[in-house]
Amino acid sequence: MVFKRLLGAIGVGGPSVDTVLDCEAVLPGGALSGQVRLRGGGTAVEIEEIGLELLARVEAEHEEGESEGTVAFERYVVGGGFPLGADEERSVPFSVTVPWETPVTELYGQPLGVVLGVRTELAVADARDRGDLDPLIVRPLPVQEAVLEAFGQLGFGFRSADLERGRIGGTGQRLPFYQEIELTPPPRYAHAVTEIELTFLTTASGLEVVLEADKRGGPLTPGHDALTRFTVRHEDVPVLGWNSEVDGWIRRLTEHREAYGAQAYVRSAPHTDHLAVHGSGPGVGAAVAAGAAGLGVGFVGGLLAAEVVDEIGDFFEEEEEDEAGESEEG
Repeated sequence: MVFKRLLGAIGVGGPSVDTVLDCEAVLPGGALSGQVRLRGGGTAVEIEEIGLELLARVEAEHEEGESEGTVAFERYVVGGGFPLGADEERSVPFSVTVPWETPVTELYGQPLGVVLGVRTELAVADARDRGDLDPLIVRPLPVQEAVLEAFGQLGFGFRSADLERGRIGGTGQRLPFYQEIELTPPPRYAHAVTEIELTFLTTASGLEVVLEADKRGGPLTPGHDALTRFTVRHEDVPVLGWNSEVDGWIRRLTEHREAYGAQAYVRSAPHTDHLAVHGSGPGVGAAVAAGAAGLGVGFVGGLLAAEVVDEIGDFFEEEEEDEAGESEEG
């Protein structure tokens, strides 16, 4: 067994750690399980606490422009309070529940360029060290997949997905960021909008689906944004006609004529609220080019999966280099 990370802050000769996840992927609101495998160093130590953090690479807008950073959006204590002898190997199993709003990173086996990770933290003798860092793959829930499939069947293409720092006012959003999935319109809507941005705010009972349309202007009217929200339940998956449902959402969004600027809203649709966006902006994530047919037969295309995987790998390498630098400075 090769342990991925020697814990620098705890000192030379300290323990090493490797976290192994049981499953390749999880669902929002689902269980994340695995084992934290420890190996003792040159001397016995007391393992005070084993923590797991969920991390996301998030974009933020500010006066100077845009930047990217890492946000820890959930933390769990999965063990601790036991001695670890010199060279002793010990495995600590865990099972935790990821937040319902955890972003989707993969669709139909294709990575979307959204970067999430699981980081292990060990506390020994009043010292804390951020150790093993592993990628976290999240697949869509059935209700999310039903909505995306309907967009694909209606001819929308996938442009990109990213995570934006900020909050969408008037919603039940809980995380400090939200996922934007950018869609390109089919010809029947191309005269009205240049793109639609889709956000899922998921709970145990269902989805808030937030849609923002970048509407085209006319000879006498400027272009503007229109923003609205719809709610669906998890149990609606087998009973709704999703193509018709989503087509109704799009028509109500694109047919709204009044320009409210960046805080536009639609009142005529059921389950629709006034929304104000804070920290919203154009997506800059790893783009995946649009497919014109259904989601399952070409909605995700463009960049090779290997290129997106390389970007994700670079993120984790950068994180580990930063942590190594912090340990050396300490």
